[in-house]
Amino acid sequence: MSTHAKRERLLLADLLETSGPDAPTLCEGWTTRDLAAHVVVRERRPDAAGGIIIKPLAARGERVRNEFAAKPYDELIQLIRTGPPRVSPFSLKQVDEAANTVEFFIHAEDVRRAQPEWEPRPLDPVFADALWRRVESGARIMGRRSPVGLVLRRPNGQVAVAHKGAPVVTVTGEPGELLIFASGRQGAAKITVEGDEEAVAKLRAARLGFA
Repeated sequence: MSTHAKRERLLLADLLETSGPDAPTLCEGWTTRDLAAHVVVRERRPDAAGGIIIKPLAARGERVRNEFAAKPYDELIQLIRTGPPRVSPFSLKQVDEAANTVEFFIHAEDVRRAQPEWEPRPLDPVFADALWRRVESGARIMGRRSPVGLVLRRPNGQVAVAHKGAPVVTVTGEPGELLIFASGRQGAAKITVEGDEEAVAKLRAARLGFA
């Protein structure tokens, strides 16, 4: 049975392929080649992937990522499309779904939204609900560096508190848009914001996200 993560994996691979290796992304300083190398290292080189979140390992992680970025671009795309080796925890369906659904969704949007005149892609209700569950479970982590109180709200009224504090800013949007916002891509999210003007400005400039 297909999973959300598998579908987003294939979409990301297709977007990277059609965009070519030198297209911009929302990841500051990274082209599509850099992003593709990051995805491959994260799944296939656990000895280096720790550098994504552990600062003392960052230099090694970046070195390995640059080594992969030097490979033929078509090879990187194929490695993403075919997925991790069987010895990798990411090869387990449950792990893949839990760890990669949001990862691949956000990176696919990193490619899409770096292009002019992009539009949010419509998401089916089942997938939207799956993304909302990730918003609920990850809100505190993504919002931990918020300089103000932060509430994430769906148009249907469901809310997730990302950061306690005052003043409070409420960000409203579809689940995918809330993930884009809370992952540190505030300027690329289609949302509405309610709150004190100064607090909103601080939030928009804050370094949100998992890392």
